[in-house]
Amino acid sequence: MAVKAIFPTLLGASLLAACAPNPETSFEGVTPVHGFKAQSEHNPIYQQRFGADPYAMVYNDRVYIYMTDDIIEYDENGNIKENSYQGIHKINCVSSADLVNWTDHGAMNVAGADGICKYARCSWAPTACHKTIDGKEQFFLYFADGGNGMAVAVSDNPYGPWTDPRGNGIITRETPTCNEVPWLFDPAVLIDDDGTGYIYFGGGVPMPANRPAVGADGKPTKEAMEKFRKEMAKNSADPGSARVCKLAPNMIDLEGVPARINPPYLFEDAGANKINGKYYYSYCTNFSCPTDEPGNGRIAYMVADDPMGPYKFEKVVFNNPGDFFGTGGNNHHSIFEFKGQYYLAYHAQKLQDNMGLKGGYRSTHIDAVTVAENGEIQTITGTLAGVPQLCSLNPYERVEAETMAWMGGIKTEYQGETNMVVVNDSVNGAWIGLSGVDFGEEGASMLDFAGVSKGENAAVKIVLDSLEGECVGYVSLSRGGATSVLNTKITGKHDLFFIFAGDVCADWWQFSK
Repeated sequence: MAVKAIFPTLLGASLLAACAPNPETSFEGVTPVHGFKAQSEHNPIYQQRFGADPYAMVYNDRVYIYMTDDIIEYDENGNIKENSYQGIHKINCVSSADLVNWTDHGAMNVAGADGICKYARCSWAPTACHKTIDGKEQFFLYFADGGNGMAVAVSDNPYGPWTDPRGNGIITRETPTCNEVPWLFDPAVLIDDDGTGYIYFGGGVPMPANRPAVGADGKPTKEAMEKFRKEMAKNSADPGSARVCKLAPNMIDLEGVPARINPPYLFEDAGANKINGKYYYSYCTNFSCPTDEPGNGRIAYMVADDPMGPYKFEKVVFNNPGDFFGTGGNNHHSIFEFKGQYYLAYHAQKLQDNMGLKGGYRSTHIDAVTVAENGEIQTITGTLAGVPQLCSLNPYERVEAETMAWMGGIKTEYQGETNMVVVNDSVNGAWIGLSGVDFGEEGASMLDFAGVSKGENAAVKIVLDSLEGECVGYVSLSRGGATSVLNTKITGKHDLFFIFAGDVCADWWQFSK
């Protein structure tokens, strides 16, 4: 469905309003549908899809979060299955200037027969970076092709469209030192102050070289099993399965041979940061750890004086999400700095649980990180409140409709190659909510709302402060996007809600005085 914005003059808007059905009647008997996080909660950061393995990239005063597109799997009877990750071909991207209102850039199709990198069977655990090459800003998206290699895609924009610059993986089983890595996945990229890029990756615990010998009864002997367990315990404590390699100046080739990093009890998940001149490598511990330190499925970090190492273990900084939200699982993270503050992006299964589902479907959260003067990262707590909003949202600039802090009953779809729209699929009472919208002292009297509808009585209700708050106006979309005069001038700062009736497809909105 194409979205066509119609912006009549104020006189034209009045004439249309005279001909169109009264939008207020469209909401008779309509109540807002249930959302899956409270207005006091900023985690998870979005709800229209699941999104795991988050990686944060800062560009032009915005944070872009790239995530594995967890898709719900069903069995032959229509029952939800455990997440196998095998059908994932897309990477989700959202961005924000305030870490509370997030703009959805869509699920970008990068792997599989219909994806950009057709050689890649799936797309897991993305990482992204940007670099000026030959005077042009370029964006690089790296992702795991299952557990056997890494792919890279390139774009002129943070959210695509992407192209395949190689035709094959940047890291494969043929890459030196990589065939011995059990899980060849989970990339992280760091660009140093001199513009040199480094890629970190790997995971898993190697199996002992020899399986337990069997006795006359065809079963492993007690002595053989004990030896096997000791070798597995040794491998678990020191897997040696992490790697780091310098990237070529073009960021799509390796330069040199991947070097080994030895994080104790490594499971998966690479993070790379430079803080106060030191290099930080962070990761998720495995599930064969001593109970107290480092503990199972937790985020720990190491520090080095050189990006290639050697790295020294420091401490655990973040427990398994199950310790905070009730449902545990794998743990994946990204530490990033934005506007002078460090943050942790991580995934949890709280949204899945709130929806009454089970199956290991994950969503991204963000919480604050404190770095002491000596460089030590303090212990981080996972919360549903999340982080405070960093700046107000300006309603007098064009805001994409797929920007929201909260929502209920909507989804987002592509309209064209990169433009996204909000769709409610005739769910009466579907809604989007925005946090901390500042209308100023003079206030707003009008709203331009770009959208279309298949039906005759589609409308948008404009509400302040909560879903049950003051209604300040309506927009009729029966004849397409329109300019609406508000019932009440809006001044000051408010949370803002748009509630939909009828079959609405919304593109963007903008208030005026």
